[in-house]
Amino acid sequence: MTSVNRSVLITGAAGGVGSALVSHLAGRGWRVFAGVRSAAAGASLAAGLPAVTAVELDIVDRASLGRAHAQVARALSSDGYPGLAALVNNAGKSIDGPLELLPLGDLHEAFAVNVVGQVAVTQTFLPLLRQARGRIVNMGGAAGRVAMPMYGALSASKAALDSISDVLRMELRHQGVDVSYIEPGALDTSFFARSAAARAEHGYAGDAGTRANYAEAISRIGMALSETKPASLGPVIKATEQALTARRPAPRYVVGRDAKAITGIVRRLPARTRDRAIMRSLHLDAGAFQAG
Repeated sequence: MTSVNRSVLITGAAGGVGSALVSHLAGRGWRVFAGVRSAAAGASLAAGLPAVTAVELDIVDRASLGRAHAQVARALSSDGYPGLAALVNNAGKSIDGPLELLPLGDLHEAFAVNVVGQVAVTQTFLPLLRQARGRIVNMGGAAGRVAMPMYGALSASKAALDSISDVLRMELRHQGVDVSYIEPGALDTSFFARSAAARAEHGYAGDAGTRANYAEAISRIGMALSETKPASLGPVIKATEQALTARRPAPRYVVGRDAKAITGIVRRLPARTRDRAIMRSLHLDAGAFQAG
């Protein structure tokens, strides 16, 4: 990555990680296109940052993607940039709850945002990225390599994004586009709080008897998460910047103590031992799942 073209599109730019990335990279001299869902969010994000342009972007809407591409392409041309230097696929969604109780529409939405949407953005902007021999950074999560009970939709969709990142890295390497995958643990953002609030609003599937089978587990997982000390955003911002600027970016950046423990130790345990360790850490013993 040269200083001649330091342009980047960041999706999910209004969230905790996204907004931190926008302000950090803008302060480092990047031309930042901040992908947001609403004009109001974009105006707030870009306020006081002349290097930041808000781009209304819904990653699961083809028409929105087309408009965003046209806006970014015009701006790059006007500024004299030869294509887009970087894409950070940061948008994501968590869907909470036991799989038996997840409305299937919510499960579809998790994969639409966390998997299909990431591919859609990448397909849309790859021509511009190829022009600049740019970079793609996909924001994943340690839950993709070690499945977490009550977060099956998140674990499964992040596992899929992990695989897609590997495939893209191999397919695009000889076209001059590098692909890196950021794998953080729990971060100090409102990501999980928003997910829990949405679940409380929309409710669960299943009849009352079926829901009763999981009531204790749902209560305990909430308590376990309240005890978690999430990591600061600094290391994930640093890892993303390294992926964007290193002469030879790493294929994968594991960020945070819990992510390193999960990916380096826990996932290597025998399956039943791993299950017990994860369940214990979340206060989910056998009694939490006893049928009513």
